[in-house]
Amino acid sequence: MKKVMALILGGGAGTRLYPLTKQRAKPAVPLAGKYRLIDIPVSNCINSEINKIYVLTQFNSASLNRHIARTYQFPGFSDGFVEILAAQQTPENPNWFQGTADAVRQYLWMLSAWSDVEEFLILSGDHLYRMDYRDFIQRHRETDADITLSVIPIEQRLASSFGLMKIDGQGRVVDFSEKPEGDALRQMQVDTSLLGLSPEEAQQKPYIASMGIYVFKKQVLFDLLNQMPSSTDFGKEIIPASAYRHNVQAYLFNGYWADIGTIEAFYEANLALTKQPRPPFSFYDEQAPIYTRSRYLPPSKLLDCQITESMIGEGCILKNCQVHHSVLGLRSRIESGAVIDQSLVMGSDFYQPLAERDSSLAERDVPIGIGRDSRISRAIIDKNAHIGRNVQIVNKDRVEEAERESEGFYIRSGIVVVLKNAVIPDGTII
Repeated sequence: MKKVMALILGGGAGTRLYPLTKQRAKPAVPLAGKYRLIDIPVSNCINSEINKIYVLTQFNSASLNRHIARTYQFPGFSDGFVEILAAQQTPENPNWFQGTADAVRQYLWMLSAWSDVEEFLILSGDHLYRMDYRDFIQRHRETDADITLSVIPIEQRLASSFGLMKIDGQGRVVDFSEKPEGDALRQMQVDTSLLGLSPEEAQQKPYIASMGIYVFKKQVLFDLLNQMPSSTDFGKEIIPASAYRHNVQAYLFNGYWADIGTIEAFYEANLALTKQPRPPFSFYDEQAPIYTRSRYLPPSKLLDCQITESMIGEGCILKNCQVHHSVLGLRSRIESGAVIDQSLVMGSDFYQPLAERDSSLAERDVPIGIGRDSRISRAIIDKNAHIGRNVQIVNKDRVEEAERESEGFYIRSGIVVVLKNAVIPDGTII
């Protein structure tokens, strides 16, 4: 693995995850109460003994830079690193990244200096999964592939939402189709037992979809990016065009994988972590842990609370409240009589001093946290939100989409998203 370098694509403006990406890059969005999205691919790399990692980003990258600098520091005797490659102007190219392939192309001058690197592993920064990339790289080397794609088998009802591919008897990719429908969809059926599925599984999942995870031979990557200067995206342009001239192989990943690029997918993936007895993705695997920043927070304190099917982050203070099927992030503060149901509360970046909280309450201001007798249902509460007393965030009118930025919230797919640092006054009903 010393000959492999990972390039994690930080994504664009993250419009599908807005407003969670209003003040942060997509890979910096909090996950599962204490992590960030970027921790998933970085941890997978570290657990796979891949220690040379660049993260390419250009939007709202301040919090992402800070998180990476504080979290991933390798010992001085190691050549490992996790570093940001931000979009920058140069005399040769004054433009921002135009897509995934263009982002890598603009840094070829630097990547080419790594003479000991033979393969580039290209990853996305907004997926939730656990994967040992060593098996992926081994498959790439055994088949002498120029490019290897990680793929998942999927059933017909989901197939039209993905880029699909067909393979031959040796697992070589021979055809691509981007989100096909009707007859075009049926023509993309393949015998997925060729990739190791049982006959029953192959019948249930007769399509294979790209996960947006690739490994390239070094020279093949450089040649394709230089020979196709107008192509800006790997999945839509570079790889489909190269399949007819290069050995492009498929590697089957048959574990849990979720693309959490939308508000609804992000919400569902977080709440799925609370399912019992076994959630689809677990952070409790000692053999392949997910790393994040160490904060040395005190244990959470629960005073006469009723908690069911929930995850509670570090440093929380909960008083005489009810929490069901929810995730509470770091330093969350829930006051007496509050009810949290099917919600993601991201917590706070700091503790508000007790004297300041008392002063706020005395002056009818709203302190950080969830106030007394408030009810939160099917919502995402971003960090440092001030939710007053007797507030109802329940999407009372069953609205699917709304933008109320001046009032401190959005509604996406029926999910109320309260903005970071927003203030929701006492008695508000949403």
